[in-house]
Amino acid sequence: MHGRRYCEGHLARVAINVAGGSAFASLALAAAALLAASPAAADEPRSATEPRLMMETGEITSVVDAFDDGDTFDLNFSFGFEYASKSAKIRRETSIAGPGLSSGGYTSNLLNVATYNEATSKLNLRLDVGLYRDLALYLRMPLILNHTRELTDLNGSAGAEAQAVALAGAPGEQLFQMPFTSPNRSGIEYLAVGLDVNIMNQARDRTKPTWLFGVEGRFPVSEPMHACTEAPKSGQVKCADPTDVNRNNSSDSEFEGEGIAQRDPGVSRGTIGLEVHTYLSKRIKYVEPYGGFKALFEFQQESSDYGLTDLKTSLVNHPPLVGSVMLGVMIVPWENREKYTGLTLDLRFTGEYHSEGRDYSELFDALGSSDASSLRQPQWAAFRDNDAYDPDLCRTGDARACSPSVVDQGSQRTYFTGLSDVQPYGSYRASASVTWRAAELVKFQIGAGFRHDGGHGIGGDQPCNSQYKDSLGAAGPCRRQDADGRLTVTGSPNPNYRPTINAVGRRFYINDSNTFDLFASGTFMF
Repeated sequence: MHGRRYCEGHLARVAINVAGGSAFASLALAAAALLAASPAAADEPRSATEPRLMMETGEITSVVDAFDDGDTFDLNFSFGFEYASKSAKIRRETSIAGPGLSSGGYTSNLLNVATYNEATSKLNLRLDVGLYRDLALYLRMPLILNHTRELTDLNGSAGAEAQAVALAGAPGEQLFQMPFTSPNRSGIEYLAVGLDVNIMNQARDRTKPTWLFGVEGRFPVSEPMHACTEAPKSGQVKCADPTDVNRNNSSDSEFEGEGIAQRDPGVSRGTIGLEVHTYLSKRIKYVEPYGGFKALFEFQQESSDYGLTDLKTSLVNHPPLVGSVMLGVMIVPWENREKYTGLTLDLRFTGEYHSEGRDYSELFDALGSSDASSLRQPQWAAFRDNDAYDPDLCRTGDARACSPSVVDQGSQRTYFTGLSDVQPYGSYRASASVTWRAAELVKFQIGAGFRHDGGHGIGGDQPCNSQYKDSLGAAGPCRRQDADGRLTVTGSPNPNYRPTINAVGRRFYINDSNTFDLFASGTFMF
């Protein structure tokens, strides 16, 4: 381009110098004027052999296409490896008076429970197929190679006396033992099918940014996660059924389920996910800033452990909604268009909001595999009128006549699965990566990230659901007595409420949750 401009200027000067009224001079001057107007040729269609590198959009808004000029069909295959290490501190509410805890006049959430550690190795496979111009179909499959969890000491919390306090359940019982180790998990996390389209594309119209919109469906293809322990007590099994009260893989109790069988740890979330995302970027010479939004909706499957807690009066039985906002910039410090090579540096910040929802928390395995009676005994889904209710007899000391309602043992039984009501929180992640375009059809990426999760509670279920105010008999304990002695219904009992982990003063909290991750990938373009 620079050589052409030099020739154009030189020819114009020659034409002026020889101008003297001759026909030759006139022709020379006309040719110089035509060449001087030739920059418009930049808008002419490019040939199929002209280098297209760096005319493409950045990674975040790139969509493979088909039936384009000189490019009838596009197919990209990428594979990547990701390693993430997470650590967090688990604490619990307490009203114990002591240094750093409470004065005894209020409840704090500073009682040390455990240090949580998690490590995940994952292989990410992806296939993109161009359907038409700026429209592509893609398939993703995260394959978890190894996923481990463990709970260890936090400032002396693993001592026998400290455990008895920090992990207390009902009087005389302990919820689980420390250190606690979960079994290794592996398998396909989910299969994702998505569609991406560039509503605008800077490579086609340089006056506009590139705007991508996409939708993705996530489908479980592996066994859903089940609460397990790597070191069960004598006579118990690693992955007991939630309805197995005795944890011995046998239906030998009055209130246990039928068809009890030991289960696998599982690896999927047991949900069907729907993700929508949109990203906007604009290339300005060697810099391409971008931003976007993403939202993930999950719908629980009845075949997973969500099904055991999906009852009419349950307060929260849906997975959390996750919304994300992303800001970043791609920097191109070096490129060679003729050889289809270049380097791109990507700096990114992501903020997430996790709504309240029932989820696989850091205590999922420890609480879900517990043999504590307060968690193992079933709770019934409904109450009924007490036929023996009589306020007059109650005054004489007959306890059976004092309550207007009793448990309806003909209703569905609810078992604790380990899934907990997790309170809302925010997450913040910063990452940096480098992409090397090694050749026309090959590129590689490597990067690292750091994520921090805000503090949040585990076990926020409430005892009553105020949306259902039926009869006094169906209200169970969800009632109050007015000044005149009359009973008023305040709601219906929540069958998933467990006082030992949900009552105020017994709930668990997550603090100082940080995740470091490393990732690398390679992409082959056909």
